[in-house]
Amino acid sequence: MPKGGGVSSHTQEQLDHYANQNNPNNDAHQDNLDNHADQLNPNNDKHQESEHK
Repeated sequence: MPKGGGVSSHTQEQLDHYANQNNPNNDAHQDNLDNHADQLNPNNDKHQESEHK
């Protein structure tokens, strides 16, 4: 059983990554939001053009 008595199939590294991505004060969180916005913006090179053909 993991330390602390909790039941988890995730490693501490995976938990840390999840926490960082969901922390609005963390760069990983902002990068994720920016990437998502870029993908949805038809004026951006990252926009998924296959959906609009």
